[in-house]
Formats: sequence, structure tokens, C-alpha cells
Amino acid sequence: MKRTRRQSAKAAPKTNGHAEAAENNNDDVSERIRATLAAAIGEGALKPGTKILEDAIADHFGVSRTVVRGALGVLESDHLLERKKNRGTFVAEPGIEEAKALFESRRKLEHVILELVMDRATTEQLETLEALTLEEEHIHRHGDEKSKTVLSGKFHIVLADLGGNAVLTEVLTKIVARLSLVMALYEEEKQDDCGADHHRQIVTALKAKDLAKAQHLMDHHLADIEGRVRLTEGQGDRHTFMAVLENFS
Repeated sequence: MKRTRRQSAKAAPKTNGHAEAAENNNDDVSERIRATLAAAIGEGALKPGTKILEDAIADHFGVSRTVVRGALGVLESDHLLERKKNRGTFVAEPGIEEAKALFESRRKLEHVILELVMDRATTEQLETLEALTLEEEHIHRHGDEKSKTVLSGKFHIVLADLGGNAVLTEVLTKIVARLSLVMALYEEEKQDDCGADHHRQIVTALKAKDLAKAQHLMDHHLADIEGRVRLTEGQGDRHTFMAVLENFS
């Protein structure tokens, strides 16, 4: 009898180990799901108002719907998804006031980030950032729309990283992601301009230690982006309807 108990006691840690490994694997897959959907939203593949199919995600990643819902919950807290009662989960559709608040927050945050970059970034880091703007210009001339979208947002995140404040970088990343939904809903006319020349000018000002000029150039750059949207009632509905026409015509 004692021997059986000892054997059971030895077996218990093994069972717990399997459970822990399974839990860790679910966490890893949940993060992959979150990252996949976030990237698809940021790059415009998943449009505002698109319904999220939990069963399809669960089948694709080979996990339960519980794991899928964990990933969706994170994206909901980041305001990239919204759950509608008795209807399911959808890609978020930011309202006009939310869009205005996001633009305002980004302008303020980018000013602070430039101050930190001016104080903390090395010459080598700024040269690396400048190289990114040259890559942007090349993609702008020869690349596809997906590459342009990814690189345009990447510049601002890399710039924030140089400021050395991980919290500010995280906040900016989330704002940029939410603004991708704003642009998808309210952009008046898609422009073939990734802003690479603006980015290069900002880096030049940073290398010259001219903070005021860098902030002025950033304001001009962001104003150009904001100028592309029409924040009026019905504009979002118009974009959704136009997307349907494009898909079925």
C-alpha cells in the first residue's frame, strides 16, 4: 500500500508538468492569434466592421475557442475589436470623437518622444533610422501597398524605441494601430504617399540637434495625415458600402 502511494506521489509532478506545458503552449498560440489579427487589422486586410469568425481561427490554429477568446479579449482591451451583444466580435469602427482624440494624443506623444530621442539617441542609431527612411523611399517607388503601409508605421515605432521609454513606445504602438482603423473608415482618398520625405527631414533635424524644427516637421507630417480624412457622419458607412461594391463588382 505504501509503495502505491509513493508511486502516485512521483506520478503527480509529471501530470502537473504536462498541464503546465499545455497551458504555456496555449499562451503561445493565443499570442500568435493576437499578433496575426493585429497585423491584419493594421495592414488593412481586416476592415472595420468585419466579423471575426472564432471557429475558423480555432480550426486554423488547432486550439479551442476558449484560447481564441483569450486572444480576442486582449484585442478588445486594445480597442481593435468590439463585441456586440448576441452578434459576435467585430473589427472596431472608431467614432468621430474617438478619432479626434487619437489624433490629438498622437501629436502630443510624438513631441515628447522627439525630446527623449534628442537627449538619448546616439549618432549611430539616428543613422540607422535614416537608412530606414531611404528604404521607405525605395519601397514607395517600387514596392506594393502592403509594404508601404508597414514601413510607414514602422518609422514612428523605431523612433519611439530610440527614446528609451518602453511605456511610451507601447502607448504609441496602440495609438497607431487604432488610427489605422480611423484611416480605413474616414480617409477621403487613398494617397500614394508614405511620408518618407517627411521622415527623412525629421531625422535630419534630429541629427542637427534642432528639436524645434524636428517637432515642427512632425506636426506638418501628422497634419498631412489628418488632412486625408473627413471626420463626418456617414463617411464610415460610405467606406463600408464602397468596400462591398469593390468586392462584388
